[in-house]
Amino acid sequence: MQIAIVLFDRFTALDAVGPYEMLCRIPGAKTVFVAEQPGPVRGDRGSLALVADKTLDEVPTPDIVLVPGGPGQSAQMDNEALLGWLRTADATSTWTTSVCTGSLLLAAAGLLKGRRATSHWLALDVLAVFGAEPTGERVVTDGKFITAAGVSSGIDMGLTLVGGIAGDEYAQAIQLGTEYDPPRTTPARRRRPRLRSSRSSAPRAGSSSIRSCPLTELDR
Repeated sequence: MQIAIVLFDRFTALDAVGPYEMLCRIPGAKTVFVAEQPGPVRGDRGSLALVADKTLDEVPTPDIVLVPGGPGQSAQMDNEALLGWLRTADATSTWTTSVCTGSLLLAAAGLLKGRRATSHWLALDVLAVFGAEPTGERVVTDGKFITAAGVSSGIDMGLTLVGGIAGDEYAQAIQLGTEYDPPRTTPARRRRPRLRSSRSSAPRAGSSSIRSCPLTELDR
């Protein structure tokens, strides 16, 4: 299973790294960061860069597409090199996903027309301009499209996708290993998916999901 995470100048780092930390632990997953050109791509703060190992053209048919957001998203809204790749990759992908304003890029590519979707709350209304149905939920699944709200919600999206692929217990094992323990009470418009696993309700240490989940990688 190939997971392609898109990078562009001035993306928000957690939009990409948050779901990456969840998805990279799916059995058999191979994650690749892609951009128009290979090499370091700077995030929105300028002090951090992620490395794109492949160009967009080198990864035409990923199983999962993940598009982060960030201030640099605005400059990509008419970038046909990226938008065209999104349309091509989506034609064969199993899942097409986004975090924050990355959903606006999916929408600009024409992929969210008539679909429910979310984005950062400041950009939520823009989705309607492209024919999508904006919703204030933290993670929205519509068919094979999964969109997440702002920044940290990418972690929730990643866990939701892990649950759909490897099962909820496996996702809960990853949640336990990463100690992602969000509060139970959040505003209604940003409610989290029901995949929460506190230490008291997590899979037992001897369960098959714990044994098979690569949590030991967290100690590196």
